[in-house]
Amino acid sequence: MALVPLATKGHYFHVYDFKVKPGRGDEFVELFNKFDYGDNNPFHRSAAQVKDGVLCRDTENPDRFYLIGEWRDIEEHRRIREFVAREIRPEFVQLIEGGHFVPNYADPGNYTVAKKLPSAN
Repeated sequence: MALVPLATKGHYFHVYDFKVKPGRGDEFVELFNKFDYGDNNPFHRSAAQVKDGVLCRDTENPDRFYLIGEWRDIEEHRRIREFVAREIRPEFVQLIEGGHFVPNYADPGNYTVAKKLPSAN
């Protein structure tokens, strides 16, 4: 069993939970990747980003997505997100129901303690 935490204590996750317009999930993925891996993505140039985020597609609803990433600084992420929304306006946001692309922030902390594994002896 791997006992490697998904994040480092003192960092933060951004957690997006959103639905795209019905039947537009594949188009959303294409436009999201175009922005995310393009040269115009300021998130990837920030020293506050610990790891590249991961876009997950709901297994029950192909028009629902989650985007999770690890950052050192919530305020830096928020500042960049607001800049992107105001100045860059990526095409993929138009496909999100309500046009709302704001995350929740979560502290992964050290809230779970791994129990001592039974000895091999």
